[in-house]
Amino acid sequence: MDGIVTEVAVGVKRGSDELLSGSVLSSPNSNMTSMVVTANGNDSKKFKGEDKMDGAPSRVLHIRKLPGEVTETEVIALGLPFGKVTNILMLKGKNQAFLELATEEAAITMVNYYSAVTPHLRNQPIYIQYSNHKELKTDNTLNQRAQAVLQAVTAVQTANTPLSGTTVSESAVTPAQSPVLRIIIDNMYYPVTLDVLHQIFSKFGAVLKIITFTKNNQFQALLQYGDPVNAQQAKLALDGQNIYNACCTLRIDFSKLVNLNVKYNNDKSRDYTRPDLPSGDGQPALDPAIAAAFAKETSLLGLPVAAVPGALSPLAIPNAAAAAAAAAAGRVGMPGVSAGGNTVLLVSNLNEEMVTPQSLFTLFGVYGDVQRVKILYNKKDSALIQMADGNQSQLAMNHLNGQKMYGKIIRVTLSKHQTVQLPREGLDDQGLTKDFGNSPLHRFKKPGSKNFQNIFPPSATLHLSNIPPSVAEEDLRTLFANTGGTVKAFKFFQRDHKMALLQMATVEEAIQALIDLHNYNLGENHHLRVSFSKSTI
Repeated sequence: MDGIVTEVAVGVKRGSDELLSGSVLSSPNSNMTSMVVTANGNDSKKFKGEDKMDGAPSRVLHIRKLPGEVTETEVIALGLPFGKVTNILMLKGKNQAFLELATEEAAITMVNYYSAVTPHLRNQPIYIQYSNHKELKTDNTLNQRAQAVLQAVTAVQTANTPLSGTTVSESAVTPAQSPVLRIIIDNMYYPVTLDVLHQIFSKFGAVLKIITFTKNNQFQALLQYGDPVNAQQAKLALDGQNIYNACCTLRIDFSKLVNLNVKYNNDKSRDYTRPDLPSGDGQPALDPAIAAAFAKETSLLGLPVAAVPGALSPLAIPNAAAAAAAAAAGRVGMPGVSAGGNTVLLVSNLNEEMVTPQSLFTLFGVYGDVQRVKILYNKKDSALIQMADGNQSQLAMNHLNGQKMYGKIIRVTLSKHQTVQLPREGLDDQGLTKDFGNSPLHRFKKPGSKNFQNIFPPSATLHLSNIPPSVAEEDLRTLFANTGGTVKAFKFFQRDHKMALLQMATVEEAIQALIDLHNYNLGENHHLRVSFSKSTI
């Protein structure tokens, strides 16, 4: 580079902070005043800049303290949620970059957003401020790589409109797609919850509404952004990605709908703009903490979240479901996002007169393979439960925290313990600790088991299976009434009398019946299988 003479626009900010050291910020046809600086930057000391323009909005942004190995794509992605990025200049030696957006409004939104939420690239905080340059003129021969990346991104953003030079006229942009995405999940060996989807898709902008449902035996969702651009970015980045290693593949299309009508906020549907919606019959109501978090989040809805995985630390929402989603989303099959999750749960406010390791094994076993249970010797209303993996513990916490077991509302949180210790040999702990590691009753041992697709929150309706031919409706009604509840309705499956739906009066009664009767011996070597159903009779 020595000896190349380039022209650089005057008006560079704050002393040497925004110094270009011989980069290529303006071309001879620029209408800005220019001065000659040698490209090796030796003359940079006399290049003071105009402090009077300090902080004035501009569509060109100056980004500082970039990690050394950061790529153009990552820097461009910081700007994408806010609008079209029209130019970029990387100053690798100085760990700085300039980013030009199509409009000053987009730049103002971006600066305001990142002043509230510090942006991170590769786990390092970076700093964004207005540049004194009103536009970025780059010498393409020296900036080829950045221009190529920008063209690729612009081509994607404008639905492959042919590009002339590096700028695309605004009119060339294709009409906006729908802000609603239809999401299908293939190979669903692990359950995917509404909260997991929210966590993943929020990386591309504010998610307003989500509706989940099962169609053709596949888990599907409709997800609405505030802006079609966010939907387009999410589709580009996530279509074909696996949520967990080698399974739960996202298939994403634009929906024909442009607006979703959500009636209830619960595990199946949510409107993040309306925390006041009811939860609907038979669905666990939203924890007040979630409702508060929603209310807080709605104030942020005008501000999209950065489009780079890991560019922002996930918003810390103080509540179990969000924590679970964050942990589950932490296992998304995307670069730079680490796997994790504690396998041990702490369950408190148990009914100590009634609870046993076996009853906890049965209830928590609906959401994962329970390995060990320990009821605490000095605090018998609390227990530690070790699941097979972090995803299962998150799932159990999501679904069982706040439910009623033996008349008491139980609290489920992640424990700081990594494992549940068994008592030393020969020590009698009154049967409070039990190892279920080799239990034949684990529902999720077989990879690809149907059970993975049939995980639902506790509900008043139970799904029964493995019923022998000799057992009639009346027998099952009597059996379930004997658990202390009222059987409201019963229906055998038309095509298969080995299965039935049975509805208790309340979710609490259904939980009790499941604990008492899952694996109940109905004779003829048939053990009854009981799980929660998403259907009602």
